Amino acid sequence: MGGPGNPPEGTPEGGPGGGEDEYRSVVFDESFVRAARIQEFSAQERLTDHGPAVRSRPPLRRGFSRQALILILLIALAFGTAIYMGVRHPYEAPAAKPAEPLRMTVIPLAPQTAVPGAEDPEKLFAHSPAAQFRIGAEGITMPATRRTEHFTDSQVVTSLTIAKEYLVASALDPQVLGGSTVQPVRRLVDSQQLDQFEQSFDRPTADGRHAPTGWLVRFDPSRAELADPKVRVQGTLQAAEYDSGTLEVVAAHTFVYALRPASGDDTEASLFTVRRELHFRFDQDDLRTRQAEVVVAYVQAGPLACADDATNHLRPLLAGQTDKEGGPAGTDPYATGGATALCGSLAQSAQPKV
Repeated sequence: MGGPGNPPEGTPEGGPGGGEDEYRSVVFDESFVRAARIQEFSAQERLTDHGPAVRSRPPLRRGFSRQALILILLIALAFGTAIYMGVRHPYEAPAAKPAEPLRMTVIPLAPQTAVPGAEDPEKLFAHSPAAQFRIGAEGITMPATRRTEHFTDSQVVTSLTIAKEYLVASALDPQVLGGSTVQPVRRLVDSQQLDQFEQSFDRPTADGRHAPTGWLVRFDPSRAELADPKVRVQGTLQAAEYDSGTLEVVAAHTFVYALRPASGDDTEASLFTVRRELHFRFDQDDLRTRQAEVVVAYVQAGPLACADDATNHLRPLLAGQTDKEGGPAGTDPYATGGATALCGSLAQSAQPKV
């Protein structure tokens, strides 16, 4: 009898009766079964409970893996700890080493004869020891530099640069020289020395701590003014470690100014010489803020009268003037030796030959 049965060798490949091929596109893998929202009761459960044929399954839990969850918890814990430590135990920077007060000595040099003068300042310079000096900031030359044990080459260069800026501001700025401002110098002074700096100008005192002429060069505006803005300069800068946390720069320079009486009359000019030796110190904060601790200022200046107070302003003796009192010995501001008295005599070799 013919019937719908399958041939003995099975359904031909690709034929319509291929049940397995018919559902090949539907894959009932394990994840598909687990994800089903409805589950059919087993035959035994249906006979026992006489309930519905199917039941709803609880939703499949989806979310982060255990490793991801642990990582998130660790990050949250670290963040919370950082906030707690920041509030309960704020970082306190180590206290900065206190800056030393500036120790200063200003030595007036009195002329032994009348101060030489000339109508042309260039003639005075040409016949003086300053004939070969450079003009202005060009006379403050930077030395060859190299790193130290605790400071890099760039830090050494920075310390020398700040020292040069201080010299330019305190001895070459026309407004500072004329006594109309101190701000170009003040901004370069270490913040811990500002009280001493300001007291020096508010209440000048010849106590070796509070003389404006120890911080900068300025002339009494009622006495003298620049006859030539081209100040002659020569000197040296040297940098070395003071200790493991401090650089020290020693600046030794001679500045020569051409001056006239402040009256404005067409009178002769004369030369005024200032030799300054300044010791600067720089810690890491000073290098960062571009400020300096000025710890030593040794100044010789003339021609000045020994009787005049050189604490607040320098009051130069001008062309044709002399100081009858004088000093104990001739002191040459072009020499590198130290002063031997509170007032010295200006050596004849330091004066222009006119």
